[in-house]
Amino acid sequence: MKSRWIYLTVILAFTFTSCNDWLDVKPETEMDAKEMFDTESGFKDALTSCYIKMNSTDVYGKRLTMTDIEYLAQHWDIDRNNFKNELKFKNFEYEEDYAKSTLSAIYGGLYNVISQANIILTNIPAHKNAIKKPALRAVIEGEALAIRAFCHLDILRLFGQIPQKATKQVMLPYAETVSVQAIPYYSLDDFVSLIIRDIDAAEVLMKDNDPLFKYSYAELDYFSNVKNSEVVLDDNFLGYRRFRFNYYALKAMKARLYMYLGNKEKANEFAKEVINALDKKGDKMLTLAGAADFTAKNFSLPSECILALSNFEISKNTGDLFSAKPRGLFLTKKHFEKDLFVGQAIAVNNRALKLWDTKADNQGNIKPVIKKYDQPGSDEYTNSNMLAVSKQVIPLIRLSEMYLIAIETAPSLTDANALYDEYMRARNVSATPLTEMSLMEEIIREYRREFFAEGQMFYTYKRLGIAKLLWKTDREVGENDYVAPLPTTEMNVNQK
Repeated sequence: MKSRWIYLTVILAFTFTSCNDWLDVKPETEMDAKEMFDTESGFKDALTSCYIKMNSTDVYGKRLTMTDIEYLAQHWDIDRNNFKNELKFKNFEYEEDYAKSTLSAIYGGLYNVISQANIILTNIPAHKNAIKKPALRAVIEGEALAIRAFCHLDILRLFGQIPQKATKQVMLPYAETVSVQAIPYYSLDDFVSLIIRDIDAAEVLMKDNDPLFKYSYAELDYFSNVKNSEVVLDDNFLGYRRFRFNYYALKAMKARLYMYLGNKEKANEFAKEVINALDKKGDKMLTLAGAADFTAKNFSLPSECILALSNFEISKNTGDLFSAKPRGLFLTKKHFEKDLFVGQAIAVNNRALKLWDTKADNQGNIKPVIKKYDQPGSDEYTNSNMLAVSKQVIPLIRLSEMYLIAIETAPSLTDANALYDEYMRARNVSATPLTEMSLMEEIIREYRREFFAEGQMFYTYKRLGIAKLLWKTDREVGENDYVAPLPTTEMNVNQK
């Protein structure tokens, strides 16, 4: 019988930071590199380190999901005395020290992950025989390529030029090697081509080798439970596909990228491919989260995550962040009821009822706070696997995004409404049929409701070039606001 510790290796490895020196950005010596990648475990450790780095608070562990990227979207009502720097960041004052340090941390964090992926990709050709199983070798290489593409995509979305009608062109570095040499900078079109190239290459490697072609996400979430699962893997490292870059995550990345670029036909194609994907039993690979997740208090809706991070340090990293306390993030009652859920009956809306705490405080004030990252008490759950795959979850791509992309890019209003009705029913809301006039307004509202504290709203505003942002009433937002400046420490070919 397989040992319990083997089953949990992948999930638990995501959370530990005491990696050996080899998991830093660059190897100390060439001899160390050879020794590291002479073994299969060396490749596994190096790939696991990518996910550890992605969980950093400077990247998806906080800044690019819960806080700073959300400030740019004008999310969160915050105490003006305790969030002075953050308020300046919300106003796109990029020359302030807080903005400089924040953007530098994000930029450095993303390239730190990319560098780790590049270490793997650089060593696979010379050391591929260290990984005896071809499927495992293909998946490891595919995941490294996908990680590189994913992080570059977010560099593009944050630091790159606006995708439509740009008057300010921005060249960005695409890192493909681990080297002391300067990284080449690329135009928007060339940068996008490199992202697509990496996704395509990863897709070829994942095709038929990803265990999702044999098992469902749910089965692979709990493959270690021998009583409830018939999953047999060639290598346990291939488990937990929801928490690793996988075949359908690649399709979803393409849908997100093409939607950002305004290529509606391709965005629709890939979004629908994910929505309609079937497992070997003929069942949907993924369905929209409904009552089951909400009832189980799985507030980040893991059952509809195409890709997520498992991070057992969420409580430590967030502290009292999601509270109505002086250093907390909340919404005013008006912003919650009149703005966020405008046009919807809060009394029956799953998100309003289950994902937000709307209880009055000791002074009788109602300041709704999100529960998306709430963690159970130590006495509530003791099963570490269940915690890792259902509670300690930071979504990166969810099925609901694919639905919103498919609705926005549908070839007809009839097609859009069919998807919209299905989407709304999962949220326990009676859908008012979309019209040509109301479609985009409702799409924008749904991105805001659905992905609060997941970091997607700013990019939605940016791809659409929206000047009037909800909750920013002092002025319109322009092109310079949407293009975050590269760190001043970075070689910047855009500076004349």
